[in-house]
Order: sequence, then structure tokens, then C-alpha cells
Amino acid sequence: MTTTPAAGPGHDPGTFREDWLEGLADAYARTVRRVPDTYGVVGRHAPRPGKVAVVIGGGSGHYPAFAGLVGPGLADAAAVGDVFASPSAEQVYRTARAADGGAGVLFSYGNYAGDVMHFGLAARRLAAEGVDVRTVLVTDDVASGPPPVEGQPVDPSRDRRGVAGDFFVFKVAGAAAERGDDLAGVARLAARANALTRTFGAAFAGCTLPGASEPLFTVDAGTTELGMGIHGEPGLRTTRHLTASELADALVDNLLRELPAPPAGGDGRAAVLLNGLGRTKYEEMFVVYRQVNRRLRAAGLRPHRPEVGEFVTSFDMAGVSLSVMLLDDELAELYDAPCDTPAFRSVPADHDDLRPAESVPAAPPAPVRTAPSTGLPATGLPATAALQAALDLIAADEDELGRLDAVAGDGDHGIGIVRGLRAAVAAARAAEPGPADDPRSAGAALLAAGLALADASGGASGALYGTLLAETGAVLAKAESYSTALLADAVEAAQRAVTELGGAQVGDKTMLDALDPFRAELRARAAEPLPGAWKAAAQAATRAASATADLTPSRGRAARMGSLGHGHPDAGAVSLSLLVTAVGDHLNR
Repeated sequence: MTTTPAAGPGHDPGTFREDWLEGLADAYARTVRRVPDTYGVVGRHAPRPGKVAVVIGGGSGHYPAFAGLVGPGLADAAAVGDVFASPSAEQVYRTARAADGGAGVLFSYGNYAGDVMHFGLAARRLAAEGVDVRTVLVTDDVASGPPPVEGQPVDPSRDRRGVAGDFFVFKVAGAAAERGDDLAGVARLAARANALTRTFGAAFAGCTLPGASEPLFTVDAGTTELGMGIHGEPGLRTTRHLTASELADALVDNLLRELPAPPAGGDGRAAVLLNGLGRTKYEEMFVVYRQVNRRLRAAGLRPHRPEVGEFVTSFDMAGVSLSVMLLDDELAELYDAPCDTPAFRSVPADHDDLRPAESVPAAPPAPVRTAPSTGLPATGLPATAALQAALDLIAADEDELGRLDAVAGDGDHGIGIVRGLRAAVAAARAAEPGPADDPRSAGAALLAAGLALADASGGASGALYGTLLAETGAVLAKAESYSTALLADAVEAAQRAVTELGGAQVGDKTMLDALDPFRAELRARAAEPLPGAWKAAAQAATRAASATADLTPSRGRAARMGSLGHGHPDAGAVSLSLLVTAVGDHLNR
């Protein structure tokens, strides 16, 4: 199989998402358009009154997933995050609002912590506004963990992630919504498609992100990584370089042992997808499929409308994955139903009923709480200045944070947090017009900063840090004067919110392992002046962050590393310690 690096144009990583989405909308204006002021696309057919809106999404770098699968008969809209990062809750919310036709919204996306958090936050917001929302997580990757337990919530750190099987689930959901099923029915069929889908992949070489000169991750020359994830998550095992037939056998062998019981009414039909991960040539994939077809038929399966091509990629990763969805009559009918998207068309679509471009409404802007204006300048006041200090210190350590995060897979923590803090500083400066000694002013600034950080940063870290700032601000916004006890209350409220959102506990090797010692030390010094108490608490956080090197990750993407994550401090804990250290230095000037 091909392993030589792919050549391509240079990209500005800072504008990459905006640039490629705009290019997609220009190229496929007949099918999709941008959601105004949002990193999302909506189909020309949407919103359609009385029709369930199927909204999908995930990070850039996986095209055609996700924006390339928007169009009649498939998804109604897709929210797009930065490279290998989830779209923020704000982006998901605005995209869903643009697609909502009044019959409810189905969210479907791969089982990754950042996506679960941000789509979950958007779902809560929509529900509060009276929009009925259901969610179907895709969990098809057999290499990434045990299957979800029926009746229990899906856990991104424990249960299987979603990879190329996304396509089958999205296709079934989109077809069910297109024929007029209600929200409960669309969600039921999407969940059944997910339960009957399994995927196994293999990689021969890693990928290089836009603007980077070196690969994000690598596969040793002359080897094949069986089960590697689409962000570079480790596979099940490394083997020698495989021939096309040997690779096909490995894919089929790993899938057959994981296939569920056939559905009632099933007759051996199975939708089959041989998916290229970005660099593998189509001719090479056809060679692999030749043996895949033979093996599946020998096992009693009948490939139904098989597809060979790129559906969920990983930039220029060299590799393939094999997905199988067992079919009954209803699933086969939905899978065969026509659709028309930029990346996939099952049959020619009738465009006569498509609604004009002007029918797509702009999503309402997110409300921003502000304190009453006193006419004082915003620059240099407590929250803004403290966030600026945090930005300066964390930006200086951006590369090291990325190196630490690369142990868990994608290495984007430093980039994401710096990007988010820049947006947070700007939002705080605009929302902090009050006097320096008024915590309500700082509270309004932190509330705005939290929303801006989560939106700009994306990913699980963006959701958690955004919640940390917003919850701290919520407590300060109700107070009339500063005290160490007030800040201790605010930090405790923020920690509770972060714990509830992320599901982690102290000891799981996350940012909580630095946040909890900080909280405890600040509470213990609640009667002391704030500058000294905060500095002592920040020192406790720094020691605790360093000590995470001795922990084994058990939550989030790093949990899949197992013992390989031992010996390296957690990137989130380190960045949290830098943030509180910078604020402490600012308070002690």
C-alpha cells in the first residue's frame, strides 16, 4: 500500500476552517450553503416545515465527514470544528437553529468527549427554548473498546468511538427524516443502524496538519498499525507490512468476530464500506475489496450496494477501514433511498422542491450579559487583566502543552487554549465596564469570556475551560464585594460544574487533579488576604500538575493510552496550573 507523503498546498492554520468551508460552499452552492456567522453548513432543502432536522458534526480533517454529507436524503446540516476538534456548543446551536423545521432535531456524531460535551450543551440550550432534541452517538469502532452496555449512558472514555460507520447511521437517519418519520422514529432507526454497524481500520503512515512541517503521528516504516484511530489513537497491535490480501483478511477477521446477531428479518444482506483514510489510492482499495468481498461471502454475508471510497478521512493518513452494517428490509430501504450531497449521491435527485437560498434564517446571536456601564475604560480591570496575564504565560508554553497533549493523540491542547484565551480576553474587555472593586463587573466579563473561549477553542478542553470561567463569573456576578471566601466559593462552584460536565474525578489524570488542590488550598486560606492565599493555592496546583506524571489516565482520549500515558504530566492539569499562577502573579503585583 502507498506510504509516501502526499504533497499539497500550504495552509494558514489560523484560517483553515473558514477557508475550506467557504470553498466548499462556493463549489457546491447547488446543494449546501454556509450558516451565517457560523462554522456550519445547511442543505439547500432545509429547513423544511414539519420535517425532523438531522444535524451532524465533528472536527475538520475528516472530509467528506461531516459537511460533505449534507443534502436531501442525508443530513440537513453539519457543524464543523477546528482540525480534529469538536465544534463548540455555540456553533452547534446556531447550525441546528438554521436547520430546525419545527419537528425536532436529531444530533448524531462520533463518540468523542469534546463532541459529547459541546453537542450536549447545545441540546440543553435548544431544549430550554422548546426544541425537542434527541441524540444518537456512533460507536462502531471495535478496536477502541468494549461495546456500550445497553441501558447505560455511553461513556467516551470507556465505550467505542465513532469512525466510518458514521456514514451508515447518518444515511439511515437522513432517509427516515426525509420520508416523514417523527423524531422518535428517526432516533430509533439511527440507534438501530448504530447497533448493527461495526468498523475496523488499519494505518500505514500518519498525517500532517495544515501549516505543520512534521507529521502529527507516525507509523514505523515497514509496519501496519491495526486498529489505529482517526486522530492517531493507538491501535490494537503493530504488525509487519501487509499485502493487500493479508490486509483484507485482517479487516474481515476482526469484524466477523464482533458482528452482532442478525436482525429479525435479516437474510445475510449487509451494507459494506471500504473507506480510505486520505492517502490510499482508489485502485489500491479496489484490490483490497476484491478479497474483502470473497471473505464476506464465504462467511454467509451478501454485500448490498457496497461502497469503496473516502467517507471519513484523517487528512493524508495512509490506511483503510472496513465497515459493515447488517440489514433488514426497513434498513435496506432507507439505505437505498436517494440522496444528493457534495460527496455522495445514491441516485439523481429531483431539485424542483428545493427552497431558495434566502429561506435559510440567520441563527440568533448568543446573549451576552454585561454590567451597567459607568463610562470607565475597560482595559486593565481585574478580569480582563488577569485573563491577559494567563494568555501571556500559556502562550509562552504553547509548544510544551502541545507536546504533552500529543501523548494522548492529537497534540492540539496548546493551540486550542491559546486561541480560546485570545477570544476570552476580547470578550471580557467588551463586557467589563464597571469599577475595579466591583465583582459584578468581573462576573459579567468572565461569563462572556467563558462563552467566547468555548466557542473559539472547541474540543473537550474548550468546553471545560469555558465552563470554568463562566461558572466562576456566575458567582462573582451576584456579589457586592471581593473576599478570598467569595473566590473560594466561585472556584468550588466552577469545579462542581466541570466535574458534572466532563464526568471525571480527581485521580483520573485530568485538569481536576490541579483544580482540586487549588480549590482546597484557597478554601483553607479563606480568612487571609486574597493575593497571598491565591499564590499559595496556585503553588499547590503547580505541584499537583507535576505529580500527574505518576498517574495513569482513566478519562478522556488519553484513557485509551493506558500505561503508555504514565510518566508524562497531563496537559490540561499543566495549563490549569499556568492559568492560576498567572492570575496569582497579577494579584501580587
